[in-house]
Amino acid sequence: MEVLNDILGYKNRKIYQDDDCFAFSLDSVMLANFATIRLRDRKILDLGCGNGVIPLILSLRCNKPIVGIEIQSKLADMAKRSVEYNNLDSQIAIVNSDMKLYVKPENIGMFDLITCNPPYFKVNEKNYFNLSPQKLIARHEVKITLSDVFSVSKKLLANNGNFAMVHRPERLLEILTLFRENGIEPKRLQFVYEKVSKESTLVLVEGQKNGKPGLKIEKPFILYNEDGSKTLEYENLFVEVLK
Repeated sequence: MEVLNDILGYKNRKIYQDDDCFAFSLDSVMLANFATIRLRDRKILDLGCGNGVIPLILSLRCNKPIVGIEIQSKLADMAKRSVEYNNLDSQIAIVNSDMKLYVKPENIGMFDLITCNPPYFKVNEKNYFNLSPQKLIARHEVKITLSDVFSVSKKLLANNGNFAMVHRPERLLEILTLFRENGIEPKRLQFVYEKVSKESTLVLVEGQKNGKPGLKIEKPFILYNEDGSKTLEYENLFVEVLK
C-alpha cells in the first residue's frame, strides 16, 4: 500500500513509499549528508535513486540542479510525484532509465557530484527468492553490478568531480580497488556503527576523479548510545536545513 511519509526526521520533506518496494533506509540519509557539495559544483546526479530520498535531502543542502536515475518504473513514478509534492520540479529531475543507458555523449562529464546507494548483495549471496521483484532489484546485483556503477560514474563525472557511495564494510577492499581502477581517487572514508560496542554495519566512501592520493579517515559515526538513546550526532542528521 502506498503512503506519504516524512523523510525520517525531515519535517519539511515528504516522500511516497510502497510496501511492495524497497523502502529507503538510514543508509541513504547518511549518504545524502556525507557527500561533499562544493560551491563550484554545477550539477548533481544520484544513481539508482529509488523513490527519490537522496535528491530530496540534497535539495535541503543546496540549490543546484539534481538528476535522479531509477530503472524501476514504479519507484521512478513515486520519486517524480514526491518531487512534485515538495514543489521541487525546478530543481530535481527524475529519469526512468537503466543508468548504463544514460551514458550518452551529451551526458559525459556533466556532473560534479555523483551519489549512489547501490544493491549490496551479489546474486549468489543470501536467500532472496522470497523477495518481491522490486526488492530483489534494489537489494541484489540483478540489473547493475558494483563494477557497472563505477564504470558509469567514471564517464558521467566531470574532471575533479566527486563520487560518494554507501555500502557494507565487507566489500570495502573491492570498492577501493574499483575507485582506483576507474580513475577516482578515494579521498574520504567513514565507518558507521550502531553502537560503539558493535561492529561497523556501513561504510561511506567519497573519491575524486583524477584526484591526488591522500585518504582521510573520518571519525566513526555512532548511531546509538549504550542505553539505546540516539547520539547527538545522529540527532543532528535531522536538523532541518533551510535554503
